[in-house]
Amino acid sequence: MDVVSRTWQWLATASHWSGPDGVWHRLGEHLFLTAACLLISCAVALPVAVVLGHTGKGGALAVNLANAGRAVPTFAVLVLLVLGPLGSYGSLPTVLALVLFAIPPLLTNAYVGMREVDRDMVQAARGMGMTGGQVIARVELPLAFPLLATGIRSAAVQVVGTATLAALAGGGGLGRIITAGFRLTDTAQVVAGALLVAVLALLVEGVFVLLQRLLDPMRAGIRAGIRAGRGR
Repeated sequence: MDVVSRTWQWLATASHWSGPDGVWHRLGEHLFLTAACLLISCAVALPVAVVLGHTGKGGALAVNLANAGRAVPTFAVLVLLVLGPLGSYGSLPTVLALVLFAIPPLLTNAYVGMREVDRDMVQAARGMGMTGGQVIARVELPLAFPLLATGIRSAAVQVVGTATLAALAGGGGLGRIITAGFRLTDTAQVVAGALLVAVLALLVEGVFVLLQRLLDPMRAGIRAGIRAGRGR
């Protein structure tokens, strides 16, 4: 029996989906880890990027430092954190490694999006008496939303894929299926685990694309204008 057939057979076996080591439980762990790391990354990177993009000061340095961090392998960071003083704090090393991995696309896209907003529009908003906070909320963020959302989507997909490394540090997630397959020399299980991670990444990508279209304030304004025109 070839690998494809054995992989399908593994996925079609009900016992592999239930229990503490089953797919559903590991999927829940994977999603929780991804969501937690993404929320922490957004809370750290987005306010910094928005402020730097609004003021135009220090942003280039911050973006360059963030992009330089991409050159450091996440696995190397994870190993150093696990072997260091934080190694005894459960999943904290994994969370920190994934957060550091997710910050660069969030920071870069949000900053670039803020800086690409038409400066004439910003000046016009200030001329109307808007405060700095109002300019950010009503002008810059709506116009920067597409790039900002793209950064969040990119970070989410990257974290989904990289979260499999949590299994190497004793954490949960779909990576445990892959590592268990290696331990058992079960190629079908390894392939099944990798396939599940790939499908999850594609689903997350699709969900964020849909959310971006639904939440884009510029699209919402256009739709509201169309509905208003039809109602006349």
